[in-house]
Amino acid sequence: MIYFDNAATGGFKPSNVVSATKTALEFCANPGRSGHKLSLACLERVYSCRRILCEFFGGYSYDRVIFTKNCTEALNIAILGGIGSGDEVVTTVAEHNSVLRPLEYLKNYGVKVSYAPLSQNGEIDMAALYSQVTSNTKAVILTLASNVTGTAPEIKEVRKNIPDNVLLICDGAQACGHLDIDMRALGIDALAVAGHKGMLGIQGSGALLFSERFDPKPVMFGGTGSESNNLNMPDFYPDALESGTLSYPAIISLGEGALYLQTNMSQHIQSLTKMTEYLLENLAKIDGVKLYSKPNAFGIVAFNLSNMQSEMAAYTLSERFDICVRGGLHCAPKMHNALSSEGIIRASLSPFNTLNECKLFIDAVKRMV
Repeated sequence: MIYFDNAATGGFKPSNVVSATKTALEFCANPGRSGHKLSLACLERVYSCRRILCEFFGGYSYDRVIFTKNCTEALNIAILGGIGSGDEVVTTVAEHNSVLRPLEYLKNYGVKVSYAPLSQNGEIDMAALYSQVTSNTKAVILTLASNVTGTAPEIKEVRKNIPDNVLLICDGAQACGHLDIDMRALGIDALAVAGHKGMLGIQGSGALLFSERFDPKPVMFGGTGSESNNLNMPDFYPDALESGTLSYPAIISLGEGALYLQTNMSQHIQSLTKMTEYLLENLAKIDGVKLYSKPNAFGIVAFNLSNMQSEMAAYTLSERFDICVRGGLHCAPKMHNALSSEGIIRASLSPFNTLNECKLFIDAVKRMV
């Protein structure tokens, strides 16, 4: 089986991630909920993972690293906890439903949302985005890499071209682990992280990192192990945003993934970029293939066949050729409207894929056409 669906979830985990996760499952207590040695040891490991992620992403402080079960939860905390009635938000048509749906919900409470379109070349129209930012704009929310095509804005330029007081909230689901991200250097106020994709963690891992000038309120309420006599949520981070038992094995896997990437990401970027360029170059030579992606560092190759719907193409690749890709709308409806597509075939690579797998994929597409 050739696994080209890494933008949905990473198909391969390094040995250090597997080993650390297995150990966490074998020797696991509730971090910080009890006073015994094992509980305190788990709490220390969780704190260590906060530190690792904070340093990996150039974060602002360890206590502003919030662990979540995925990037969707992180974005919900940032958007529902940080945007309120009367606020104005600028976003883009390239966003995932993890951004679009919380914003659509907030429209019911007086939040005004505007969407920057795509330019003629399929990139986010940044001039249009800047023109929509006003003196009343609370935040600009945008993806660091489209999960549909891999198109990516220049975040440093975005920060330069929006007012200092406007918050910059970023969806890092497809970019984290594939791109060097320094929140302080880029001026990112909140970064939502998917642990199970480029970060090499297991499913159920994610994080939200945010700056001192962004103070999201809780969107979920429950036990924290602190201030148990208080019927309100604690007013300090991370406890204010982490109610309920943390997924200790998932957190450990995310921390180990970041440690692995500290020494391997540069090589990963080179390998992934090379394979992505190979697929795009060779798909472009096949009559009946329409490409939506350009060379990118995220391993995303989006295309369609003239003789087959995207869902049927994905099914055929799986059943006839043992190749896993994704067809359909990819939870990004505005992006598909902008591209005038009713579905797209997405092959998404990992640094652990091989050039030989890419050659077999190209051969399969040729046979299908």
